[in-house]
Amino acid sequence: MWESIFVLDTSAVEKLIRTALLYAFLLVALRLSGKRLMAQLTTFDFILLLLVSNTVQNGLIGDDDSVTGAVLGAAALFLLNGALAYLLFRSRRAEKIVVGRSSVVIRDGVLDEEVLAHERFTHSDLKVALQEAGATRIKDVKLARLEPNGQILVHLREKKHGPSHAELLAAIEALTAKVDALSATPGKAES
Repeated sequence: MWESIFVLDTSAVEKLIRTALLYAFLLVALRLSGKRLMAQLTTFDFILLLLVSNTVQNGLIGDDDSVTGAVLGAAALFLLNGALAYLLFRSRRAEKIVVGRSSVVIRDGVLDEEVLAHERFTHSDLKVALQEAGATRIKDVKLARLEPNGQILVHLREKKHGPSHAELLAAIEALTAKVDALSATPGKAES
C-alpha cells in the first residue's frame, strides 16, 4: 500500500521536464490569448481554463498517481513560478517579452478600434472601465491604456468649464453634512 502512495512510477527528472514544458506552453498560450482573458473571466474563459487544466494533467503527471509525484510536480510549478517572478522583477526586457506591453486604446478622445479588436476587448468592457473612471463619453478621455493584466487605466481630460467629478462629489458630501447638522440641531432648521 505505502509503495503505491509514495513510489514514483516515472523518474523525478522526467516529472520535472514534463512540468517545465507544460508550464512554458501554458505561459505562452495565455500570453497569446490576449489581455481580455486576464481582465475578466467570462463563462467561456472559465470553461476553457477548466478543460485545459484537465487536458494537461496527464501530460504533467504521466502514468504516475503517487503522492510523491504530485508533490514533486506541484513543487516544480511553485519553483518555476517563483523563478519567473524573480526574473520579471529583475529584467525589464524579460517583463516585456513574457508579460507584454500596455496598449493605448484611447488618445485625446479618439478610440483606436484596431487596438480594441487586436486585444479582443469589447466595447461594453471598455464602457464599464470608462464609467468607473468617471468618464461619460470617450471624448472625456485624454488617455486610456489597456495593461497586460487586463486593467484599463484611464486619464481624463481636464474640463474647461464646470466642476470635476471629484469636486461635485466633495460638494455633495459637504452639503449632506450641513443638512445632517441642521437636522440634528432643533430650531435651527426653521430659521
